[in-house]
Amino acid sequence: MHIEPGVVNGAKILLSYGTAAGCLGGLAKLSWNTIKNDGLTQLVLRSAITTALVFCFFQVLPHYPVGVSEVHFILGSTLFLMFGLAPAAIGLALGLLIQGVLFAPFDLPQYGMNITTLLVPLMAVYLVAQKIIPAKTAYKDVGYGQALALSTAYQGGVVAWVGFWAFYGQGFGAETLSQVGLFGGAYMMVIIVEPLADLAILAAAKTLHQMKDSPLFHDRLYRAGV
Repeated sequence: MHIEPGVVNGAKILLSYGTAAGCLGGLAKLSWNTIKNDGLTQLVLRSAITTALVFCFFQVLPHYPVGVSEVHFILGSTLFLMFGLAPAAIGLALGLLIQGVLFAPFDLPQYGMNITTLLVPLMAVYLVAQKIIPAKTAYKDVGYGQALALSTAYQGGVVAWVGFWAFYGQGFGAETLSQVGLFGGAYMMVIIVEPLADLAILAAAKTLHQMKDSPLFHDRLYRAGV
């Protein structure tokens, strides 16, 4: 989902600074709420894990240039279910930044666009989860349909934001329409595969009962909500 250099140029890129600032401001609020509820130590531990995972998702897992951007297996809904909203968001923001600094400095001018593209859909996942996962259900017990809905919310949001940046920067010409369409079509594969990854990871979590009190995972992973 990296926005390629040159897609948004000149003064237009200022918009991405504004959207990124809004995302990071929201992230600061989420982090503070998590510290109040779970403590600073748990936030730091979970965020360190998600940051390392996101770095691997971007740098190690297969990724392919398709259309206007690249197709990555980001597993945003998996991070949310395992570690919670704020640690997942921090991991996405820091993991992408570290990957850019170390391996893709040419992507850093697009960081504001990329971070918006990652974090806004994550909030959509949180809102969808509140609607479709009953309070009495621990996240380890979600079904395929629920995991598919969360994945669709996340990956669909990523595609929508990539399309927005492409059309904002390049206009609605035939070439841009074609490139965005190719990218969106390729991401359908991710939407299908990600719920299977969610369920496989959650199935593994079910076998680790001794981890239910671990600060490494979100409390809702093993316990129903209140």
